[in-house]
Amino acid sequence: MRITTLCYITCRGKTLMLYRNKKENDENAGKWVGIGGKLEAGESPEDCLIREVREECGITLSSYKFCGIVTFVSDIWGTEYMCLYTAECESRDVADCTEGELYWIDNEKVSSLPMWEGDRIFFELMEKGEPFFSLKLVYKGDDLAEAYLNGKKYE
Repeated sequence: MRITTLCYITCRGKTLMLYRNKKENDENAGKWVGIGGKLEAGESPEDCLIREVREECGITLSSYKFCGIVTFVSDIWGTEYMCLYTAECESRDVADCTEGELYWIDNEKVSSLPMWEGDRIFFELMEKGEPFFSLKLVYKGDDLAEAYLNGKKYE
């Protein structure tokens, strides 16, 4: 079981997205994702969030919002608990990323990018201003088989 963080960073009408195309054996290869990664020993989710954002794109977060917990269940990749955040930044200057290519995407175009089907669900929940939520996503291979929002089947 893994514990991870993911953050959608916005700046003046655009969202920073990572196109995953550089790591070997990457379960996210060819997909667009937010910025984040795995918790290391002794880290809180917030420690991990700040470290991963700084490492992946060179941004030092001064504030952020904890939006929800996402539970991924996969017959291939196992179970992952992800702490989901949003943040705003002042500048669109980013560093090179070793995991893929970083792009600032118009907010209204983010959900049309090639991404995991479940990512589209939680991104849209955040866009609608859903209060803190728990989302369970069950995958069979690369296909989303079931989704549950706050314990109830999500349709």
